[in-house]
Amino acid sequence: MKFQVDRDVLADAVAWSARTLPGRPAMPVLSGILLEALDDSLMLSVFDYDVSARAVVDADVAEPGKVLIPGKVLAEITRSLPPESVQIVTSGAEAVLTCGGAEFGLLTMPVEDFPTLPAMPPKAGAVGGGVFASAVAQVATAASRDNTLPMLTGIRVDIDGAGVSMAATDRYRIAARDFLWHPERPDQQAAIMVPAKVMVEVGRSLRAGEVSIGLGDGVAGFECAGRTTTVRLLDEQFIDYRSRLVDTWAIRADVTVAPFVEAVKRVALVAERHTAISLSFTQGQVLVQAGGGDIGRGAEAVAADLSGEDIQIAFQPHYLLDGLAGVETEKACINMASPTRPALITDEGDDPAYRYLVMSLRLS
Repeated sequence: MKFQVDRDVLADAVAWSARTLPGRPAMPVLSGILLEALDDSLMLSVFDYDVSARAVVDADVAEPGKVLIPGKVLAEITRSLPPESVQIVTSGAEAVLTCGGAEFGLLTMPVEDFPTLPAMPPKAGAVGGGVFASAVAQVATAASRDNTLPMLTGIRVDIDGAGVSMAATDRYRIAARDFLWHPERPDQQAAIMVPAKVMVEVGRSLRAGEVSIGLGDGVAGFECAGRTTTVRLLDEQFIDYRSRLVDTWAIRADVTVAPFVEAVKRVALVAERHTAISLSFTQGQVLVQAGGGDIGRGAEAVAADLSGEDIQIAFQPHYLLDGLAGVETEKACINMASPTRPALITDEGDDPAYRYLVMSLRLS
């Protein structure tokens, strides 16, 4: 095998593929990136039996072939190369990489032991990369990191014709986002659970262009601009999150997001670990308070439009900030029923696409 490729193109493709490499591979070959030189392109593949990644880039191929190279080493090397063309040639048990005056002889792994990657499932629809990335970022923040309950580590995706809903929860909050897409069939319907960690990586890397989403038997696929990711789905079981986002909210406060977030961050500096930050809403303002223990105390008033009675309610600071981070409008709406019930944070408007339900904490 022998090919030449632009250094930046190769480094970007290798870095993207290497994100999928398992931390503790079940077999040594799963720590490798498979390079396959075709007629006029180079395909890079990674697979750990749950998640696969495939990237195709343009290359000047002199001799087609395949080679399996340790992925993390290749990522480190390509990132540090000078800005010149890269040539890779196989020679015996080595893959010789040259770039300018730099040369590396990398020991290869047996290509025949590398598992066959799953094909991209049949296309179900497509959505703009920016919309997809934004929705995933808004929802994934509420997914649990506790692998003992796999259901809570995933993002629920419900497809109903041209509408898509995403949701995640860790039992203390629920984040949900609705958006429109272009289904392959107008009557397209599906309900799947995708590991949040995979969705986040896909969202970060597929912002440009249109993301095609494929659904198969226990597998989902995401494709954009020559890059494809497939993932094994989680069990479909999930909570009835929609019913929990619908309630009678007697109190609503509208706050300008940026100054409110900055005030919460400042006051939270004196909040001891696992202690609440208090919000006292009165007509025209919200008083943000925290502390009073060994560190000290802090308070800051921010403008707010209040509909309903005055209320004092408390939240974990990072849960509150996570919810506000998902708001894409200038103002956020905080809907409340009482100090002891959850609050719903939404975008500004009558029919918000983003909703974030967060548990309140009892005031001491």
